Amino acid sequence: MNRNVLMWVAVVVVSAIGGALIQGMMEPKSTPAPNAQKSDAPKSAAAPAAPAAPGASTSATLEAVKARGNLSCGVNTGLAGFGIADSQGKWTGFDVDICRAVAAAVLGDAEKVKFTPLTTQQRFTALQSKEIDILSRNTTWTLARDTSLGLNFAAITFYDGQGFMVKKASNVTNAKSLNGATVCVQPGTTTELNLADYFRSNNMKFQPVVIESLQELTGAFVAGRCDAMTTDVSGLVSIRATQAQPNDYLVLPETISKEPLGPVVRHGDDQWFDIVKWTVFAMIEAEEKGVTSANVDQMKSSDDPAIKRLLGVTAGNGEALGLKEDWAYSIIKHVGNYGESYDRNITKQLGLGRRINALWLEGGLIYGPPVR
Repeated sequence: MNRNVLMWVAVVVVSAIGGALIQGMMEPKSTPAPNAQKSDAPKSAAAPAAPAAPGASTSATLEAVKARGNLSCGVNTGLAGFGIADSQGKWTGFDVDICRAVAAAVLGDAEKVKFTPLTTQQRFTALQSKEIDILSRNTTWTLARDTSLGLNFAAITFYDGQGFMVKKASNVTNAKSLNGATVCVQPGTTTELNLADYFRSNNMKFQPVVIESLQELTGAFVAGRCDAMTTDVSGLVSIRATQAQPNDYLVLPETISKEPLGPVVRHGDDQWFDIVKWTVFAMIEAEEKGVTSANVDQMKSSDDPAIKRLLGVTAGNGEALGLKEDWAYSIIKHVGNYGESYDRNITKQLGLGRRINALWLEGGLIYGPPVR
């Protein structure tokens, strides 16, 4: 059989097979008997749950705050510039303002806040057990805390670092001179861990004096029970400023750690998490755009699209968060922007400038996503 004949046979066979396959595909499949079992038939998948409509509340915390009529906020037991109560029980401070801003956003009233002073040992348990709705006291964001406590850090409101304070009479001028020193420190803090790391890495020895209450710890340092005191630099500056003779104390120049501080909420309540973090971002955005508590009403007539979105003139942001459209307006009107709160509480009370906590536009680290 020659080559041409072989090719002709092959074409005929392929055509026949192809035709049979096509006919099989086109013929209707037989219908099984009504009671026939189809053990290998795929099970129908459950219909996916429909996503919540924009603005619909899915937050147990938000609903609890609204029903209660106030926000429960965990704060420091007393740290000037950040969270402290006066003789009348009125709370002021930078961390306090974050809670007042959340209350303004959610309830339209910055005064509807119940403040609960918490030690370093109490703070996380109080949030986990729902004793408070938000924790806003100098608390460092770390991997372990973010992953193991069932909590979320909403935003960084203050960039800090750990330092040391000594009495000037000690003639100690740098941290490397603290070898063999007794050091006052609070338990259950990143401060305690950083202290051990610093001395170990520099082949130095120290003796810790561990006291939970910040006021008692400060008293021990002032009384001479320890050679140095360690905590965040902002905390040291605050403690120094409240002493009868501030000039008797020296904050050493070294910063031995990164301490990004910010408000904390419970894990799993995404809508509440969104509300808290965007409260912070709205305060930052307001400072960037020059919107203050004094001019916020006039700024409603601004032609700037970003300002119109921020203040709710252009609708959408409020609905996305499940809040009224004037949520950010209420924050700025009753609390102020980020810079106003910082200057009022930290610069004026402690004499501590913006430094790395300046806006990114001015060379600092404070930066928020677009409020849109």
